[in-house]
Amino acid sequence: MTRRYMTDMITYADTDVVIVGAGSAGLSCAYELSKDPSINIAIVEQSVSPGGGAWLGGQLFSAMIVRKPAHLFLDELEIAYDEQEDYVVIKHAALFTSTIMSRLLARPNVKLFKRRRRRGPHHQEREGRRGRHHWALVSMNHDTQSCMDPNVMEARVVVSSCGHDGPFGATGVKRLKSVGMIDAVPGMKALDMNTAEDEIVRLTREVVPGMIVTGMEVAEIDGSPRMGPTFGAMMISGQKAAQLALKALGRPNVLDGTVGSEHPEMVLAASDSGDVVDA
Repeated sequence: MTRRYMTDMITYADTDVVIVGAGSAGLSCAYELSKDPSINIAIVEQSVSPGGGAWLGGQLFSAMIVRKPAHLFLDELEIAYDEQEDYVVIKHAALFTSTIMSRLLARPNVKLFKRRRRRGPHHQEREGRRGRHHWALVSMNHDTQSCMDPNVMEARVVVSSCGHDGPFGATGVKRLKSVGMIDAVPGMKALDMNTAEDEIVRLTREVVPGMIVTGMEVAEIDGSPRMGPTFGAMMISGQKAAQLALKALGRPNVLDGTVGSEHPEMVLAASDSGDVVDA
């Protein structure tokens, strides 16, 4: 076990993409990216169980609401749902999370590192970006202990999907602010699902060179409304982040029209207008 883990650490210490946070947006991003077998992807997750809030559905209830056209992604994953007018309902949120995780983690170009937490910003180093990370339990006691030297991963692109504010939330953008790379992290505004989902997808972007922000962390940096208990924007935001990463890597992608996609209308419409429902 030790030999294999340390071999993985060495292998992914210099990789193509590091995704920080394995919630619904991060997993969707990784899944989309992993379709290109030439790209190696490391996922860093602070929890023992990846998936974030996607295990629970909204408000600690079990069902998962997914606004259209994100149901096309569910069709691709072969996840059953109940059809409604402009949204669908998965009978249990864990069905989405377990399905995407099982398919994603079986791919040879993906490695998940659990109980790791990002500790510092990336910076440009030749053609790469570096990010410090540490064991989550060590990070929790960083102010009470000494000799907390972190591990380092170097990647050409970092995708930050740390979620909304909380004990470990929004750590990517908050750290950028603390070191002066961005001016402010205003935090989410009040709940407005219809506005929030469109804004989160539309504003998914590269916030500083080499770092793309996706999912609820977008609401933190832009002060857009809190999303509420729906997940369509998380999936499409993650897919858009993947296409942005592909573009940054010089790989064929939907955004510059160099390649098709199973559902290009989702990413392209979201990139242009952010309108999740009517895309």
